Amino acid sequence: MSPRRPENPPLDREHLAGDPIEQFEAWFKDAREAVPLPEAVTLATVDANGLPDARMVLLKGFGPDGFRFFTNYESAKGEQLEVSSRAALVLYWRELDRQVRIRGEVELLSPQDSDVYFASRPRDSQIAAAVSPQSRPIEREELDRRYAELAAELGESDPKRPGHWGGYLVRPTAIEFWQGRDSRMHDRFRYTRRGGSWRIERLAP
Repeated sequence: MSPRRPENPPLDREHLAGDPIEQFEAWFKDAREAVPLPEAVTLATVDANGLPDARMVLLKGFGPDGFRFFTNYESAKGEQLEVSSRAALVLYWRELDRQVRIRGEVELLSPQDSDVYFASRPRDSQIAAAVSPQSRPIEREELDRRYAELAAELGESDPKRPGHWGGYLVRPTAIEFWQGRDSRMHDRFRYTRRGGSWRIERLAP
């Protein structure tokens, strides 16, 4: 049996940053040192019938403007974001017994931002993004054929970012920080945007 992880110290209001992005940055730094894949995040959206959907994506940056991820615009999540530009993100870092919940409005990143990130990806990932009709039925043989065909066509060249693929920005309207306690009397604080500032309140566990 692995040794029990020490319990987190109490999370008090005076220990929180006044800005949630600063607080997230501090927690994300801790996660990068303790969690195998700290950028794994659940993205929740709704479809045209109002039915919720969720899947794991990778957080690919954050800052004062919000949180970034990249995907196929024609995927299920891309189509759902066309229907409703609101979404939620959830990060859970088991090793730290911490969770962050984010709700907000979603917008497309600029083509320039998407080009820069696409160029940074491994070549295999670039080709896969170009040939995959994400979320649509396809046989494995057909998918492999498309990949091999484009790879041969490119030769030594790198693919350009396809028009159906790029980035999104989640502009947060609310961010909640949750930290577990063995007693189940967990610490929860929610930041809610109020104009140009943030309101902070403790929530019951």
